[in-house]
Amino acid sequence: MREFYEGVWAALPDDPEPWAWERRRALLLAEARPGERVLDLGCGAGRFVAALRAAGVDAIGTEIAEAALERARRNVPGGDFRLVESDGSLPLGHGEVDLVWCSEVLEHVPDTVALLTEARRVLARGGRLLVTVPDHGRLRRTLIALLRYERHYDPLGRHVRFYTRRSLAQALHATGFADVRIDPLAGPPLLRSALVARGLRA
Repeated sequence: MREFYEGVWAALPDDPEPWAWERRRALLLAEARPGERVLDLGCGAGRFVAALRAAGVDAIGTEIAEAALERARRNVPGGDFRLVESDGSLPLGHGEVDLVWCSEVLEHVPDTVALLTEARRVLARGGRLLVTVPDHGRLRRTLIALLRYERHYDPLGRHVRFYTRRSLAQALHATGFADVRIDPLAGPPLLRSALVARGLRA
């Protein structure tokens, strides 16, 4: 998997603008508090880490691809960026962060349980998880099934999992998160949308 994403990042621009950048940044900054330690799990080229640092947050970015981290270090000089271990474990100790931000990442990961378990491990007691994943909704799922099923569920594509509100909530509950809440990402209703999941490390 690391090799695949090294190749993906090698072909991307140095500082690609994340999808729904303004909306997702606003979501994150409304949740993160100055002085907190926040992990951007799947930090890409570092845009969210930069936004967190500008807001007075102690931000750490992790990635599976060194090519992404190289860009992040160039884009955010002095930022704390770390490579995920080859076994998928996060390069942090137990209970080291107050908030884990995992946005538009979970759908790319083959082992949902392992990633969420690691996220819970590095959260302090009472720490929060904030996740976004693509939301297809009933109408969009129907259209995909009718018009582009094979293309959308391409086994060679980057998305390896797809979540509904129910399945995302079940995944968080199964990995020990409490007070789980699933909401839509605010924005234009007919454009590609996302689910926002929140959970607490009890």
